[in-house]
Parts: sequence; C-alpha cells; structure tokens
Amino acid sequence: MNLLQLSWKNLLHKPLTTFLSILLFALGVGLISLLFLLDKQLQDNFEKNLAGIDLVIGAKGSPLQLILSSMYHVDAPTGNVSIKEIRPFLNPKHPLIEQSIPLSMGDSYRGYRIVGTTQDIVGLYDAKIAQGKIWERNFDVTIGGGIAEKEGLKIGDTFKSSHGFIDDEDLAHDDAEAFRVVGILEPTGAVIDQLILTTPQSFWLVHESHDHDHEEEATTEAATTNTDGEAHTHDDHDHSHDEHAHDHSGHDDHDHSGQDHHDHDHAHETQHEIPKPLLEEADEKSITTLLIKFKGRNFQALNMQRSINENTDMQAATPAIEINRLFSLMDTGEKALRILAIVIIFVSALSIFISLFSSLKERKYELALMRVMGARPSRLFLLIILEGLLLAILGYILGIFLSHGGMEVFAGAMQESYRYTFSGMQFLQKEWWLLLGALGIGFVAAILPAIQASRTDISDTLTK
Repeated sequence: MNLLQLSWKNLLHKPLTTFLSILLFALGVGLISLLFLLDKQLQDNFEKNLAGIDLVIGAKGSPLQLILSSMYHVDAPTGNVSIKEIRPFLNPKHPLIEQSIPLSMGDSYRGYRIVGTTQDIVGLYDAKIAQGKIWERNFDVTIGGGIAEKEGLKIGDTFKSSHGFIDDEDLAHDDAEAFRVVGILEPTGAVIDQLILTTPQSFWLVHESHDHDHEEEATTEAATTNTDGEAHTHDDHDHSHDEHAHDHSGHDDHDHSGQDHHDHDHAHETQHEIPKPLLEEADEKSITTLLIKFKGRNFQALNMQRSINENTDMQAATPAIEINRLFSLMDTGEKALRILAIVIIFVSALSIFISLFSSLKERKYELALMRVMGARPSRLFLLIILEGLLLAILGYILGIFLSHGGMEVFAGAMQESYRYTFSGMQFLQKEWWLLLGALGIGFVAAILPAIQASRTDISDTLTK
C-alpha cells in the first residue's frame, strides 16, 4: 500500500472528524470563491452597459437612481422632464454632443420594461436584428433576444402594456392600443436583451388613451345622474315623443355607428403612423431621461453636468462616477465578508491541525511499527503532510462546488428580479490561486504533526 492510499485510509478511520474539517474548510473557500464570482460578473455587467455614455439627464433626485434606472434598468426613474427643457440637448447640431438618445419609461410587459426611444439605442449596444425589423411606427416594438426566448414572443404577436415594472394584471392598460412585435434582436449579453423598444410617442398615446377613457367615464356618469334627476319631471313629455323616437331610431343608429366606425379607423391610422422627431414635438410632452455621448472631453463638455444641475430644474449625472461610488459602497460589505471567509479558513486550518495532532496519540504504535519495518522518518513526515493536503483538496473541491452552485441559485433569483444574466458555470483564474492557497494552508496545518510523527521513538513507544 503506497503512502497516498495509507493517508486516505487514515482519514476514513474517523469519518465524522474528517467530514467536519472538510466542511469548515469548504465554507471558507466557497465564500471567497463566491465573492470572486460576484465581483467579476457585477463588474462585467456594469462595464458592458456603460455603452460609452458620458452623461445622463433626467428629473431631480438621486443621481445614482438616475443612472441605475436609465442605464441598468434596476430602479424606478426619478421622474419626467419636458420636451421644452430637454430640447436644446436634442439638437443634432449641438457643438458638444455627438449623440443624444431619449428614453421614456414607466410601463412594462410581464415585468420586462417597455422603453420609448429612438433607433440609435440599438447601435449603442452593438445589437443586430435576428428576425423582422427595427420599429418605425407607433405601437410597433422590437424586443430583446432574452425576452423572445423566455416569453416565446414571435413576429406579429401583440400584447397590452401594464403600468409600472411589476407583472400585475390589475395594472394593465386594457383600454389602450396593443403593441405589435415587428422585430427581435440577437442576444448581446447587455441590458438591451431584456428591453422592449418602441417610439416615445407610443407612451404618450397609451396614457392619453387611458386619460381620455377616464374622462369619458366621468362624463357618462354625470349624464346618467342628470337624466335620472329629470326623469320624473319630463315623464309625460318623454312618453309623448316615444313613438317619434321609435320611427327614427333605425336612421339614427345607422348614422352614429357609421360615424363611430370612421372615427375608430381614423384614430387607428393616427396611432400607427411614423412619428415626427422629438425635436418638433410640443413643449408640454415629456420623456424620462436622455443619454448623451460627447464629441470630445473638453472643458465645456466636462462642465455641462455642473451647469445643468445649477442652472436648470433637471439633473445630470456621470455614469462612471456614480458606478464607482456604488462599488465603493459595496466594497465595505465585501471586505467584511472577505474577512469572515479568512477567519473561517483559519479556524478550519486549526481544526485540521488539531485533528492530525490528536490522531498521532492513537497512531503512535502504528508509526513505531512502520519504523521497525524500515520506514524512514521522512516517510512518516510525508504521510502526515499528505493527510493535511488531502483534507485541503477535498475542502477546496467542496467549497468550489458550493460557491458555483450557490451562484447558479443566485443567478436565477437575479434573472427573475432584475433580468440580468449571471452564471455559476463561469470559472475564474483566481480560483487556481485559491487552490494553491488551500494547499499551502493544508501543508502549514499538517507540518507540526508531521514533524512529531517523524520523531517517533521506536524503543520508547514499543516498551510502553
């Protein structure tokens, strides 16, 4: 039997002690590995969705909330800004702005955000059409590849939007026009995979229709109340005209139904027309935010944020600054978890040391017999070291399994809540360094028991 097999047999001799040592070691390794995975994938997602945007303009509020809602779509918008306020930044001839992309938000479909915007947003994320075409008309939508895959939407499918960002049937705009899928984008791994894109004017039409129907309901209720109030007073008059009303009922109904049909067709045609540029829209119309790319990073461009914040009723925020601020806030919690993981690994190393050291008392006769049979002190030293390394390797393997399994569970929750893609199947180079660290800890924990084993006194041990 070689040393490796003998070390394994010795570990199996006390399965409960061995398992607890491995589990404790695995918890420390797993926590560190999970932190590596989270940090890497969060940074990848945040950096990918920065998309070269230099400035975001929106309503007053939290600048971090403005960035998260406009670029990462994981928070509620801070409010709306009017076309009148934002118009100067929509000008294609602006000396500092290379590109400005408006966003209108507030509605969703099954939790996926509907964003009213221009076609420039597709190029912003280097997205390409997989099926169909880019939206052009009001109530036409192009959807991200992730939505098509999850919800099974196809070209030509229609759906009604809901108010807010949660999937609630009670908040559906049942009285508004249905959206129609005209295109599906290829998956990019960016946030655009989880968005439903349409024109900003579609948002206005949905809410104008909603408001108009509420006004009609209020008018109808008032008219009904008025009619009921006059019913008794004019009862005889109504009765005397009953026959006359009957004679003309068919003619009136025909005229009104024809008029209603004509009005409906005209409204339908108006809603599905190609909208005019936002720059030409009325002052009272509004959008949620504006994404801006500068032509160059000169003093005037860098000073634009402060100028907007100090001289207008709007708010401007720089994505890179706010995301760095977010990571600095998260760093405190990450450091605390990292310290906890190091403490757990230290305790597990102590557990391995105690386990190996205490086992030497029970195995002293076995070690003495090995010496009698020709085993050199270095062989006994290597035997104990192998046991420590085996415990470290098994703890590392279990820890990696726990971290990646936990990440996969976490990825499902994140996908459900925020529509972001995380994966437990991604393996990092840092984890190889973690393996070397684990082997080092196993070696250090076993070295003192190994030295003691190599110094076993044959005559004294066998005499006792």
